[in-house]
Amino acid sequence: MTRGSVQGEDTREGGSNAPERAEAVRKDDDNAVDGTGDGENAGEESGGQTGREAGGETEGAAADEPGGETEGAAADEPGGETEGAAADEPGGKAGDGPGGETGGQAADEPGGKPGDDPREKAPPAEAAGEALTETPGPDRRPRRARRVLRLTAVGLALLLACLAGAGYLYYEHLNGNIQRDALNLGDSKVAAPTPNAAGQTPLNILVIGSDARDSEENQQLGGARETFGSTPLADVQMLVHLSADRSNMSVVSMPRDTLVEIPKCTDPDDGEVYPASDGRVMTNQSLGHGGPGCTVATWQELTGIHIDHFVMVDFAGVVSMADAVGGVPVCVDANIHSRDGQGHGSGLKLAEGTHPVKGEQALQWLRTRYGFEDGSDLARAKAQHMYLNSMVRTLRENATLGNPNKLRRLAEEATAALTVDPGLDTVKKLYDLSDELRRVKPERITMTTMPNRYVGARVEPTEDAEQLFRLVREDIALDGKDAKKKPDPEPTAPADPADPDDELAVQVRNGTRTDELGAAPGRANTVAGLLVDQGFAKAVADSSVLPSEDRTVVRYPSTDLEGDARRVAEVLGIPAGSVLRSTEVSGVTLVVGADWREGTAYKAPEADDSTPESAEALNGADDDACMHVDPSFTWS
Repeated sequence: MTRGSVQGEDTREGGSNAPERAEAVRKDDDNAVDGTGDGENAGEESGGQTGREAGGETEGAAADEPGGETEGAAADEPGGETEGAAADEPGGKAGDGPGGETGGQAADEPGGKPGDDPREKAPPAEAAGEALTETPGPDRRPRRARRVLRLTAVGLALLLACLAGAGYLYYEHLNGNIQRDALNLGDSKVAAPTPNAAGQTPLNILVIGSDARDSEENQQLGGARETFGSTPLADVQMLVHLSADRSNMSVVSMPRDTLVEIPKCTDPDDGEVYPASDGRVMTNQSLGHGGPGCTVATWQELTGIHIDHFVMVDFAGVVSMADAVGGVPVCVDANIHSRDGQGHGSGLKLAEGTHPVKGEQALQWLRTRYGFEDGSDLARAKAQHMYLNSMVRTLRENATLGNPNKLRRLAEEATAALTVDPGLDTVKKLYDLSDELRRVKPERITMTTMPNRYVGARVEPTEDAEQLFRLVREDIALDGKDAKKKPDPEPTAPADPADPDDELAVQVRNGTRTDELGAAPGRANTVAGLLVDQGFAKAVADSSVLPSEDRTVVRYPSTDLEGDARRVAEVLGIPAGSVLRSTEVSGVTLVVGADWREGTAYKAPEADDSTPESAEALNGADDDACMHVDPSFTWS
């Protein structure tokens, strides 16, 4: 029995001292027996109500009286809800405060308080008219408290398990949204770049925009109802190059009507073989040769750049992602309505100035040709660059994307909109890629269009395009802000070594003609003779073709001839960066450029690592960029 329940106990057992003790409590309820404050554990008056009265809510009340809710009550008496039950009597609690929450409470009597030190003995039994025992040690936990702790722990564990299970299921749901396709459907491969001194390598991602009309939504957004279900075209193609040190990013767009040779591609799903194109065709047709992996193969054949990943999105995907991101500011220098008398055009209608676009209007901006500048794919690529730069700035500045609901919506829309290669086919892989990309500040992002010239209504790459591709291959920043000139990387060993010099066939062409000067006479014969003197007995001059090259290059058509081409360059002192793969030649071909118009010893000019002006570079931090509107498509 404890001091906190003595009034109730003595009444129940007929104790003679009960009235005196109750009177003592009534006289001073602020300092009840042994310093118990606020009348806690003081018996009949403690808590302002006897435990015997129904509905009493008291600390220190007898627990056998109905309605008692008490700290320190005996737990075997009805109504008792208690903290601090004695270890061997339910309901008591050894604590460090009054009202049954004392550090020195008797272990076998509920509600009592012998003192402040749990290691002290209780006062003599005569002082309370009952026997007291020593308090338990601090390591003795009440059984009910232990039970509560166990239940709490089990409940928390179940909650965490449910949350983890729900998170896993949602993660798998997002992974299930993502469509996958093979990375490269071509037969030939391009070696990955050599790591830098820190062991880092660049990352190249081909972004493809499909014009597929394979769903009702895509058909409504894309128009041209007669094309429903037709073979999709890769109308947007952008190579995103992330530098090895992750300090800068370069983007190269290829116009959809660029004339290229599409290599043989094999669809891995059904084994169907798509033969190589018969001559040059528009690059957007590559998507119909088995999928995005053939577009990747076409890019690698043309540029010699190793592509690590691709990401493809269709009309509906662009709209949903643009909605999730929110408004992206774009600018026009006059009112524009992209629609002509025959109904051609994206339908974009904007007033002069800067406006945020999202959803379907963002898609209209990205598709507009009619009304921007000369109405070509070149103007459309420029508008796309402006949008992407603005979107990057918006994502970096827009705090609302920290909102979990907005972030969840973006995750839903992005995963459902994308087709990727197996290297990007989970949310984690996509997140890791986005984390890499977001490290680059807008001022270190450079958007460019592949330099080109018109061939009728189509375009083809120029010499400046090769310069641009070389800068990407050699991981040279297009913004010209590299900290220092990077040394030429050591080329990786070719897959197929060179044949003996006397068995190696080489064609030599005179490409010394420039815009100001005609071709230097006899250069193909002279250089072919040099090679014969060096032991290349099969070197011959080819006078049937007179190309124009700013610098001397060695070209080869396939990987099995790469070793031969490198050997020719090595003997003549031509740098490895001038050994290029090209589908325009049928064998190892040396083109003597304008940098070697005379003499028998080749001296390589200093490398020009500047971005060609014809690439129309746009810096990611340029928020003043504005599209020029064709006056024929304006309104008032």
